Amino acid sequence: MGVDTAIQVAQNGLLTALLVSAPILGLVLFVGLLISLLQAVTGLQEQTLSFVPKILVVGGVLLLLGPWMLLQLVSFAAQLYSHMGVIVGQ
Repeated sequence: MGVDTAIQVAQNGLLTALLVSAPILGLVLFVGLLISLLQAVTGLQEQTLSFVPKILVVGGVLLLLGPWMLLQLVSFAAQLYSHMGVIVGQ
């Protein structure tokens, strides 16, 4: 496997990981920011107040976008397997 092939495989892997994780991370970040703002305004510092909504958001995003995420991961794996001869150098 050449350096160019290794870089391309690593780049595609990182891009796929970013693409799959971005919806969850973005929404959890937004909900965490809203909860933190609410806690700062009201003075409530209960830890479960920030934890439970984040878990619910993660569950909801996985229910809604789970099939799409799985399709992206399966597509990446199929692409790796189809180019396996080029990757290992045969």
